[in-house]
Amino acid sequence: MPAELPLPTLLSQALVAFTEELDNEFEHRMPHRTAKGGSRHDPWLTSVVMWSNCLRFVGEEGVTARALEGRAGTKTNLDGMRRWGYVTIQPDPADPRPRPPESAWLIRLTPGGRKADAVWWPLFGVIETRWQQRFGAERVAGLGAALASLNDELDPALPDCLPILGYGMFSRVSQVPPDAAGGRTPGQGEPVSLLALLSRVLLAYAIDFESGAAVSLAISANLLRVLHEDGVRVRDLPRLSGVSKEALSMAMGVVQKRGLVVLEPESADSRVKVARLTPDGRAARDAYLRRIEILDERWRTRFGTGPIAAVRASLEPLVGEGSATTSPLFRGLEPYPDGWRASVVRPVTLPHYPMVLHRGGYPDGS
Repeated sequence: MPAELPLPTLLSQALVAFTEELDNEFEHRMPHRTAKGGSRHDPWLTSVVMWSNCLRFVGEEGVTARALEGRAGTKTNLDGMRRWGYVTIQPDPADPRPRPPESAWLIRLTPGGRKADAVWWPLFGVIETRWQQRFGAERVAGLGAALASLNDELDPALPDCLPILGYGMFSRVSQVPPDAAGGRTPGQGEPVSLLALLSRVLLAYAIDFESGAAVSLAISANLLRVLHEDGVRVRDLPRLSGVSKEALSMAMGVVQKRGLVVLEPESADSRVKVARLTPDGRAARDAYLRRIEILDERWRTRFGTGPIAAVRASLEPLVGEGSATTSPLFRGLEPYPDGWRASVVRPVTLPHYPMVLHRGGYPDGS
């Protein structure tokens, strides 16, 4: 890695930390169920991105799937949100067609979905206040202002959250225009949260990175970055990357299929698997590092050296070296004792790019 953390890594780790704090607080306040238990009448626990790409835009009157995608600026896991107990999806009684397409069916909030929507709204202010108290109000305000300066230059139709990673773990945005959705452009008409600013700037960077790239930023930054030709034990990859084993398994399937990585026993009589970069894999990892350098220069040309430097200057004191022992971000990541993260191994680093999956939208792919 370069001597200083790349801009997308700084953005990613701040975004992941803010998201995990939000998620922990939501879990603490919202009646829910998980594999650990809970009432079957309560919705299954999910991350804030599933509110950002779905619940936030449904409203009391309901919304069609096409309109929802247009309002959110990205797709949601609609079947998951139904299965998890947040929404219902039925033909619109007002639609005169005998068999309307599912894109025209009406999505409505369940009682649990309405409760979750009400719990989510104030939490952004709660966590931003905690960051101000922890890191200093002036520093957090400076971060928000620096990000807002870049955000003003971005496509206003970008979603206020990272999209669920698609095929090849690439970041894809909606092709449904907001004006065709019967709703507002994301980020318009209400204050833009710090989480939305981090998400929009990072997503814009990912889209630039992935334009013409053979390997997604998510796979490059989280998997290829920590691998080498001598091999890395597969069981060590979650600790090295900060990403869940489920997300790494999906990423591994992509790179194996493309001949970038091979899995093999550590020794002839060992059950321990190691992942090794092939020559093509090393070339892909090196291409990732070169592409980051090129994009950093392009962004300084596009937005100006001053605004990019302001974002870096605001993020670097928060992220530190990116590890649990050096990063101030970890001060806010202690889960509640009854929270699900309290029962799993604590991370020693945060992802270098959020792994937002259909599983529930958690930023580390859990």
